[in-house]
Amino acid sequence: MKKYLFLVSLTYGFPIMRPLQNAIRARGGETAWFFDEPGLERYLDADERHLKTVEDVMEYRPDAVFTAGDHMYHFFPGIKVEVFHGFDIDKRPGRFPSALTIRGWFDLYCANDCRTLERLTPLAEEYGNFRVVQTGWPKLDAFFDSSGNIPQPCNVRPVILYSSTFTTWITSTPYLYDEISRLARERDWEWIITFHPKMDPATVERYKALSTELPNVAFYEGDDNVPILEKSDVMLCDSSSIIFEFLYLDKPVVTFRNTMPGDYLIDIDDPAMLESSLETALERPADLMSRIRAKMDSMHPQRDGKSSERVLAAVDDFCANWQGRLRKKKVDLFRRFKARRRLGYYKRIR
Repeated sequence: MKKYLFLVSLTYGFPIMRPLQNAIRARGGETAWFFDEPGLERYLDADERHLKTVEDVMEYRPDAVFTAGDHMYHFFPGIKVEVFHGFDIDKRPGRFPSALTIRGWFDLYCANDCRTLERLTPLAEEYGNFRVVQTGWPKLDAFFDSSGNIPQPCNVRPVILYSSTFTTWITSTPYLYDEISRLARERDWEWIITFHPKMDPATVERYKALSTELPNVAFYEGDDNVPILEKSDVMLCDSSSIIFEFLYLDKPVVTFRNTMPGDYLIDIDDPAMLESSLETALERPADLMSRIRAKMDSMHPQRDGKSSERVLAAVDDFCANWQGRLRKKKVDLFRRFKARRRLGYYKRIR
């Protein structure tokens, strides 16, 4: 029986790993979870195994370790696999995304979109010590129903999902609060508000207060945002990869000062434009919807709900044909020491 480990540092890792877990279990494989941040174990289901210590991981001896984050522990057994925590977007134009910075942590990158594949392929050829395969993104598997379709919401009244990045010079939260508060009071719309786990706590509390004051506002902070993405009719955001998760569902997004706007978004730079822009989005104009589908087909052409299976096939191929045959990774002693210090584990690798 093959064993797999999920390394999770933030709550966004759960909806990415669980479709993988389902695919592994369907194959007859075994899964376990390890957290390097406290408190995440409370989100585990009763049938999910929690490895509490590094010694537990060493004894478990996984064949592969998956993470959606930017770091990995070199001393964990098994091949190290990056599955990414979001789409590759130009959130900060001109700056290379940290997830694509080659630090020698990973053996296999499972590219979740075409842009990631394009960026990583020449680096794989240059370094020669890791593989990159375009598999699609496991999280998107959860959106498909048993018939292979993505259901659309049937809400009694419109549902607006507001999400924002935590990056201080990009976040829309200081600019849109007053207008969101007004619209929540005056329009017959439901609101769901959710933020990145690293959002400033004061901002979280400010918006959370709306949900206690107004019955049509809900604040979500949990381990699986898939249900609220599915439920909502329109998203309001700024510059975050969650935009493309929503667009993949064939639903429109209104953005505020997006760092790389495109014709598949309704982008505004003035809060006074918010109400009319949301109204337009709710009408789902045909030309906008066509541009949304074209954009997502260019980013994530797989629409079969089988990205997790492709990830596992890529792992199998790596173990069978590439493991031990690539160049050795350069040893960065300082980074490796930091990784060990983070977990307080200094034993020699057996």
